[in-house]
Amino acid sequence: MTPFAHVAAVVSLGIAGALAIAPAGASDAASAAGATAPLAAASAYDEAFDAVIARYRLPGLAVGVIDNGKVVYARTAGELVAGSGQPVTRSTLFKIASNSKAMTTALLARLVAAHKLDWNDPVTKYLPAFRMFDPWVTRNMRVADLLVHNSGLREGAGDLMLWPEPNRFTRADIIAGLAYLKPQISFRSGYAYDNLLYVVAGEVAAAAGGASYEELVRREVFEPFGLACRVGAWRRSETPDLAQPHMRKDDGNVPINEDGETIPAITSAAAGGIRCSLDDMLAWAHNWLDPDAQGLAWLSAEQRRPLWTAQTPMPISQRRRDWDHSRFHAYGYGWRLADVDGAWVVSHTGTLSGMYSALTLLPDRRSGFVMLTNGEGSDARTVLTEVLLKHFTAAQENHRVAEYADAIARDAKAPAHQPPDTSSRVPARPADVERMLGVWRDPWFGSVSVCARDGKVRFASAKSPLLTGSLARVGRRTLVDWDDERVDAEAWLDVSGNATSPRLTLAKVDPEADFSFDFEDLAFTRERNCD
Repeated sequence: MTPFAHVAAVVSLGIAGALAIAPAGASDAASAAGATAPLAAASAYDEAFDAVIARYRLPGLAVGVIDNGKVVYARTAGELVAGSGQPVTRSTLFKIASNSKAMTTALLARLVAAHKLDWNDPVTKYLPAFRMFDPWVTRNMRVADLLVHNSGLREGAGDLMLWPEPNRFTRADIIAGLAYLKPQISFRSGYAYDNLLYVVAGEVAAAAGGASYEELVRREVFEPFGLACRVGAWRRSETPDLAQPHMRKDDGNVPINEDGETIPAITSAAAGGIRCSLDDMLAWAHNWLDPDAQGLAWLSAEQRRPLWTAQTPMPISQRRRDWDHSRFHAYGYGWRLADVDGAWVVSHTGTLSGMYSALTLLPDRRSGFVMLTNGEGSDARTVLTEVLLKHFTAAQENHRVAEYADAIARDAKAPAHQPPDTSSRVPARPADVERMLGVWRDPWFGSVSVCARDGKVRFASAKSPLLTGSLARVGRRTLVDWDDERVDAEAWLDVSGNATSPRLTLAKVDPEADFSFDFEDLAFTRERNCD
């Protein structure tokens, strides 16, 4: 049995219902590492679980809790695909999205421990073609800088090279494109969440480790723990217990972005492309909460310390202040660090279209929890995470799902801003947008066409097929009405400059839309007329 495989093996020994009890004859070491124990508060966990399912009508949900180093609760509900009858289990693989980042930084830490790289090495030592917009930043960008969201780039800059999926951008495209993304603030002066530099970090790992990112993370992270997590390309028939993402439509859950028989390798793997099960995530959490001798041989306490050291201060929202009494919030290497009701909390979340995850650890208590869902679960994640967290930090206050869900609903009814009303839109005629017609190129996003087709003016991206839609007029403004409803951030389209050097730009219609739709970083110049 590989090191730590006993952790995953014991965690996966389940019985019907919420709890799994260590089998008779289990070794003391295994029981201490991953076996589960009865919990008097299991009914409170069940109450929260049931209330979240009912309130948010999720297609599937998986939740696990560790208390004082032992798995005390593990429960799943729902279906892999709504209406399929295939149940979510503790072995069901979910997209963990940005919870992948902690696995990427663990891989890098393993390479540091093996003296194959150093946190302070320049990125160009491993990737000579790496460039940022500012040559000084290029020279001074360290491996550690790739991980802490202080590059100076706009939040989510360049994410249109990753999402929406599928698209045709490669990791080489990302490394080349970074040179054209203009910073919003100066290097190392503030926090703005970034995905592209984690893709670069994965390529640094590949260069230092002498194998692809996917091969390295399997060897250095999955295999030592016996995790069944998947990354890279594989066949769906190899892992039929695979949750599919959903969106809410007509008061039901509809699968989106369903996997085909061949699941391709994706560009964003190091930033958010790993899939794991509840049992995998519990074993992974246990490694950080209560590592045994083998765990410390895998990565010593000294080598773990930088990952949980505050590197970049993060803003503290009013909600976090009100709910959690937080006065500290920072980013480490792939982890968020905060105080909640005076307790030290290490956590991360993951968000992809139709998939949400959360991993929350309370290291001083050797406790924590995991939440995975395959539905539109942003609010569900916020609410369930808060209720579970309060079980450890303020149990005497007896918080419930309805309390937090109602608070979020009230906030939604009185938003701080109102997005522009675009209900008056009418299809754009070629004569309305004559200056926009043509084939245009942005130096990092590539070519798009704005051309008349079958009586409509169509916008189409060469490398991102889902970014295709029809132009519409809203008063004197032009917007792109995307064909695919999964692309839920509409864009204003504007043209400026003179006849000899026109410039085409986009901007989110709703400034509060998902930051990964970084339309504001695009600046197209005309290549030629429409065919």
